[in-house]
Amino acid sequence: MPTLKRLSFSELHARCADGLNLRLGPFVMRLVGRDRRLAQCLYDYYPDYPLAPDDSFADGEIRLLGQSLVARALRRPLCLGLEDGVPFTECAPGALLAHLEWAINWCVASRAHHYLMLHAAVIERNGHALLLPGQPGAGKSTLCAWLIHRGWRLLSDEFTLIRDRELTIDPLPRLIPLKNESIALIRERVPAATFGPCIPGTRKGTVSHLSPPLDHLRRMDQTARPRWVVFPQYDADASPEFSALHPAECFSQLTQNAFNYTLLGQEAFERAGALTDAVDAWRLRYCNLQQAEALLNALTGGSPTC
Repeated sequence: MPTLKRLSFSELHARCADGLNLRLGPFVMRLVGRDRRLAQCLYDYYPDYPLAPDDSFADGEIRLLGQSLVARALRRPLCLGLEDGVPFTECAPGALLAHLEWAINWCVASRAHHYLMLHAAVIERNGHALLLPGQPGAGKSTLCAWLIHRGWRLLSDEFTLIRDRELTIDPLPRLIPLKNESIALIRERVPAATFGPCIPGTRKGTVSHLSPPLDHLRRMDQTARPRWVVFPQYDADASPEFSALHPAECFSQLTQNAFNYTLLGQEAFERAGALTDAVDAWRLRYCNLQQAEALLNALTGGSPTC
């Protein structure tokens, strides 16, 4: 399937004006806008994502709404809308990438109810998936960004998509939004990592988006099965440690981290129960990435990556 970088910028701009279908894991997002800034955002930060055919069903449509010449002259915020054209979010031009990503998140979280959707990073090695659920500040995105450059494959930083009662996990490898101190940390420790711009003043502070490695995008059709669930918690003053989680507590925590548990009812209960039975569950308290990696390698039978 051709990728976005097969298009020249002028071709991409023309496609966006009519609507460009971009494939993100199992979903197709239709991106529409005549403003060159939308095309530039896609050209710069999504070059290796596959294009979907123009006649594909779109799971969501995101529009960069047009601005008048007066609005441009006054430097008014850009505005993203959905299919109905109603404004969804406003942003400064330099923050377009962050707001585009948040709009995609909203489309997935509010519509993909054929999945049990967990708020958890999920990475894979040798066909076995490691789930990393975590509340904001737990350090899951930073740990995920580190591990995908240390021998693990990114399935998703935001959504663990449980497709069925057999616990098939569909990948959704997206840009990873690192925040505040994590940006400099990963830049320093992973020189090969590719980042988007630093965007200050968001509701989460300063954000910069890390691009998944190319091979991870090429393998976005390769599913995985869950093997471990680890609830991480970064604590700069703590000694690193693992503690086993009782299945009942694991089940409770998984349901609390599900976007659509209540909506799916019995189906969610059965999938969450099957997931609890299928995994080893742990809490991980860590104070630096190397120690966390060493503990996870001991748990999963992996070897250190040089």
